[in-house]
Order: sequence, then C-alpha cells, then structure tokens
Amino acid sequence: MTAPHAPDPIAFELFRNAIVALADEMALTIYRASYSGVLKNIMDYSTALCDAEGRLVAQGLSLPGHLCSIPVALQASLAHFGADLAEGDVLVLNDPFSGGMHLPDIFVFRPLFRQGRIVAIAATICHHTDVGGRVPGSNASDSTEIFQEGLRIPPLKLYDRGVPNATLLALIEKNVRVPDRVMGDLRAQLAACAIAERGLADLVSAYGADTVIALMRAVTDHTERLARAAFAALPDGEASFEDWIDDDQIDAGRPIRLLCRVAKRGERMVMDWTGSAPQVKGAINNTLSYTRAASFTAAKCVLPPELPNNDGIFRVVEVIAPPGTIANAVPPAACAARGLTGFRMVDCAMGALAMLYPDRIYAASEGGNTGITIGGWTEDRRPFIYVDFLSGAWGGRPWADGLDGNTNMFANMASHSAEVIEAEHPLEVLRNEFVPDTGGPGRFRGGVSIRRDWRFLEREAVLQVRADRRTHRPYGLWGGEPGTPSRNVLNPGTEAEQVLPAKLTMTIRKGDVFRHDLPGAGGWGDPLERDPDAVREDVAQGFVTEQAAARDYGVVLAAGAVDRAATAALRARLAAERGWTEPPSVSRRPWREARSEPARGEER
Repeated sequence: MTAPHAPDPIAFELFRNAIVALADEMALTIYRASYSGVLKNIMDYSTALCDAEGRLVAQGLSLPGHLCSIPVALQASLAHFGADLAEGDVLVLNDPFSGGMHLPDIFVFRPLFRQGRIVAIAATICHHTDVGGRVPGSNASDSTEIFQEGLRIPPLKLYDRGVPNATLLALIEKNVRVPDRVMGDLRAQLAACAIAERGLADLVSAYGADTVIALMRAVTDHTERLARAAFAALPDGEASFEDWIDDDQIDAGRPIRLLCRVAKRGERMVMDWTGSAPQVKGAINNTLSYTRAASFTAAKCVLPPELPNNDGIFRVVEVIAPPGTIANAVPPAACAARGLTGFRMVDCAMGALAMLYPDRIYAASEGGNTGITIGGWTEDRRPFIYVDFLSGAWGGRPWADGLDGNTNMFANMASHSAEVIEAEHPLEVLRNEFVPDTGGPGRFRGGVSIRRDWRFLEREAVLQVRADRRTHRPYGLWGGEPGTPSRNVLNPGTEAEQVLPAKLTMTIRKGDVFRHDLPGAGGWGDPLERDPDAVREDVAQGFVTEQAAARDYGVVLAAGAVDRAATAALRARLAAERGWTEPPSVSRRPWREARSEPARGEER
C-alpha cells in the first residue's frame, strides 16, 4: 500500500467500487426492512456515505432528487453539534429551515468512529408516511405556512452515546397518525446505518483508517477531474429558459414563473434562478438544497453517464437562487409539496441546456410525479394513509422516443402495485393503463400518459392531490409538439362526474371513484419526419390512434399497413398548411393553435 496521500490506482478502484456497493447495500436494507408503502413499494428514499466534514462520497442507487440534500442537511447538523459528537451518537432532522427539505423527509445520520475519531458518516433520508399537521400524509399543497405542515425536528440526537432519546422518540410517536409505520421506518434507517458501520469496519481493517480517509478524498477529487474535463470538451455558451407552474392552489389560476440562466465557461457551469417568482403562499416553495439537486441533475445530463454522484460534481456547478424566491424560500414558507417545483425546475433547466446542446437534451417530461394521498379512519377507528407518487413519461429524445411508463428521471421511484394497494388500504384499483394520443408528436414521440382509477371503500377520507401541467403543457423541442395536460375527475362516466382542479384537498366518501391522468411528455423534432413504420407500430401498440397518425404525423394506414403514396401526399399538404420555414425551438401549443410563422429560436 502506498502512502495515504497517494493511493495506488488498483487500491483506488477497489475502494471506489466497495464504498459505492456499501451505499447500495444500505439502500437495500431500507427496502427490505421498511414498513410503509412509500418506502418498500415506491422507494422514496436515499442512502449515502460521507466523509467526516459531511461531503458526499458515495450515494446509493436511489433518488437524484436527494443528490444535494444529504450534504446540506448533514453539514447543518455538524455545524450545530460541533465537537459534541461521540461514538454511538445518531443525529436526526427534518426542518427545511435547518438543513432539511420538507417535513416528511427525515434524515438520520450516524458518525462512524474508528480509533476515537470520525472516519465517515452514514446518511439516510426517507419520505415518511405522515409527520402530523393538518392533512393526512403531511404533503398538502394548500398549507400556507410551515407550522401547518407537521412536526419540525431541528438537528437533534436520536441516540446519545448509544442510548436512545426516549423523550424525542415518544414525541415523534405521539404526533403522527400512523406511528407503527413511522417508527418502523425510522428503525429501517437505523438498520441501514448499522450496515454502513459494519462495512466501514471491514474497509478500515483492510486499508487502515488513514488510508480510508485519503481514498474517500481521492474518490471525490477524481470525480471533479472527470467533470472538469467533460465540461471543457463542451462548447462554451449562455442560454436562458422560462417556464410556468400553473398555480399554487391558493392563488388559483395565477401562473408562477421559473427562469433558469445557464452559463458554461471552460471547466465550470453556472445555473442562475434569479428572476424566478417570489416565494408563494401555497406549499410548493423550494428549499435551496432541492433547487441545487434539480440543477445538478440537469447538469449531469450533458456529462458522461458513468460519472459518479458525489461532492466532485458539486465543486464545478454553481447554483444561484436568491433568498425569498420560490427557488430558495425563507420562513415561514410552506414547502410540503415542494416536489412539484423541483420537478418543474428540472424541465426548466433542461430547456436552457437544450438551447446550448440540442443533440443531448430531450423534450419536457410529464412534469414530475403527481402526489396523491388518501387518509382517514376506518369504522373501528384505525388510521389509514395511502401515499402514492405517479410518474411515467419522458420527453422525446434527439435519438429515440421518450420512455413510456418509466419513472421521472428526477425521481427514480417504483410504481405502487395495484395488488399491494388493495391489500393494505381501503381502495380498489379499477384501471392502470396507457392513454393513447397523449405523447407529444415528434420525429421522436413523447412518452404517453398513464391513467389510474381508484374506488374508495371506507366511510370517509381526505383526498389530497398535488399535480400540475394542466394549463402549461409539457413543451416539445425543435418542432416536436407539446404533450397533453393532466386531468383529475371524480366519478368519471357517471351523472355525478366532476372535473377537478390539478391541486386539491377534499373529502371523498364510500364508492367514490377518483381518476388521474398524468400529462403526456413533449415530442422532439418534426412529426412529419417520423418514420412511417414507427407510427404504424405505435398504432399497433395502442399508443397512437389511426386518426392521430394521420392528423399529427401525416401517416395514412390501410388495413394496418402504411399507404406510402397517400402518406407522402398528406405530409406535403400538412407541411404547406403549417407554413414553417424552420422548426420552432420550443413548442408549448400544437401548431394548429399557433399558425404564425416562427423563426428558428422562437417559441410558439
């Protein structure tokens, strides 16, 4: 073994893979040991190993949305406790204004000691089913201040020198609606930290504590070098992109501006959110850590995919977000539903990057997952809370169609299976299906919408929905059309059918059926340049109807086959009606709704 400050390449590569595998093992531990569906089925959690200063060294294969949140929360905790840390301590927090993101996301950190000093820190973050507050699930978008949203935990010790903080644990248990799930999930986080402690002990036994510390620094330094080299190989430039959130549910119908300016110079990139809307009344305000996570996620999309997720990335991407804005809210802002804004920021940042690197960036996704919570009490006064996050459509890519039925890139979550939903909650899943003609038409089609219907089986419950992209559709790029808007319907197909707003908190009763349609994703490139055989296959698979094949793609089918002559004639006619000289860079409305001739670089 070489000196700790200069590890040899073989030791470095073995260690790098070992510590990433350890972070993955932590993630699998939570998956196997957790109680709630939001963890064991949807997998809304992350794990990581950090160095003694709180810098991210390895993140488990989990959520990009947590890419920056762990070091921000951990460093806030370390600053709070200073030297007052001992072996056996476990730290906990969830307060968005003390390093956290939103209250359901509880961080648990365990400093890992060897030879009387901290060598590394095990980190976990889990979205908990409930942390109290005015609405079951603690995730409503119509709260107006943080005090309505649930139990706030500043940096505290969950364990002190190996002794559990019984007072704090009792306080948590008495302030949540489903204590068995919440306390069980906290134990899963502790188990993951124990796995990290065991794995680190093995690494220290193999390498020695000094070498482990040096190798962790080498891992992040290596990532920084790779990131700098990758940025240096890209053309320099600046671009900005504007997008709009529909509203915050409080000021219904009032759009909320997102503005991202990207500047790439040499080996670095700056993402500046100055000009985005002031923080809003509703609970969709971002903390700075979540804005940074959205920015880093978008920036990574123009970097090599094998680049590790650690502190080395953070050193070369600067994120600017003025305090008091929706990108960096200050107290007493509500932020329970801040996930919506984070997802939309990814789309906005990707739009700016598309103007610089059009061959690398795909069109808008469905706008991020839709959060749905149904909570109440059974007839015998037992609490139930169903939490789900639906996503499933990627925008058309410069080289391929958008993905159908796949989690949003920023989420990396699983789909909650119908069988588990019905077994664990008073719900019946009536349908879970793709919706044809919803993906934005393009040379490469956007992913299609998913529709899910639930029938409620108990006496009464609170239904809370956090959705968007109703009035501001997922944009298409370089001639691609936008995807279709989201839709909420109560009791569809009945005399009592009611179209609901995108964001809502309401009471439902036994027998009510709630339907949600995700937005479709945007298309990429001119739809009239799509391979007619690809359109024919879309029709065969049920993603596109024959009528839409002709209307949107100019493809005429006869007995399931492409009529080549009729298709050529129809495409020529549609191109003449459209009247383009150049494809528009961004499309927010179908061309039939905006027939003015756009120049390249303009939107419609």
